[in-house]
Amino acid sequence: MTTMTVETCSGLSAGGFHELSYVHWGEADNPRVVFCVHGLTRNARDFDVIAERLSATCRVVCPDVVGRGLSSWLADKSGYQYSQYLADMAVVLAHARAESVDWIGTSMGGLIGMLLAAQPGTPIRRLVMNDVGPFIPLSALERIGDYVGTEMTFPDMPSMERHVRAVSEGFGPLTDAEWRHLCVHGAREAADGGVSFRYDPKIRAAFEGLDADVDLWPVWAAVTQPALVLRGADSDLLSAETAARMAERRAATEVVEFPGVGHAPMLMSEDQVEAVVRWLGA
Repeated sequence: MTTMTVETCSGLSAGGFHELSYVHWGEADNPRVVFCVHGLTRNARDFDVIAERLSATCRVVCPDVVGRGLSSWLADKSGYQYSQYLADMAVVLAHARAESVDWIGTSMGGLIGMLLAAQPGTPIRRLVMNDVGPFIPLSALERIGDYVGTEMTFPDMPSMERHVRAVSEGFGPLTDAEWRHLCVHGAREAADGGVSFRYDPKIRAAFEGLDADVDLWPVWAAVTQPALVLRGADSDLLSAETAARMAERRAATEVVEFPGVGHAPMLMSEDQVEAVVRWLGA
């Protein structure tokens, strides 16, 4: 039977210490470790399907980035920046005793992985970039900024699920059970007795003042590890041109595209899970 536990450790920001939560799958003494890091407003439980599959041969660590899931919200909201996320992931890596890892990152989690992989002495040996790359068009950032940080409360879980399905069509053709899973683990009880999203609305601070495309090609050039780039065929965040350019610039890069999916593949369907498991050789 697969072992799943929730662990915590402490990160440090300008506002003081904060708690970082992560889900741990598999045997604690397994030296092969896979890190799975979620997207902007998501959480560690997005990876339950692929983590359970990988835990047969690997130890899988799925962190909640600060301000999301079961991790604390920052007292100083200006701290929701990639520099903080990188520092926090270094803490989780150490706490989980992960000396060498394969990294699976969806959207924001992929950028965190890319930035870490480019560092000297990085523990990342292979990198899966799920529907994100070193170039992000401003139009996609503006679309995300339109809904991130909007404080919404729903009277019940079905109401929240209807909203999530409407704004997250890019996730692709999920089953009813999969949509419910994403909503249950992405919700918290609101003060008025309804339900709200399990992330700090103030993470929106990172989008304020954005007026240009994000260009991180120099970072990608510094990544030397083998990489798998996953792309939703209808994605507006990772274009087909950017994915092709990522592969052209680095020989050890494979691109896999999923039809009928936008931003971002949720790694729940059999074809998506198999693509990652095959590439990792797990």
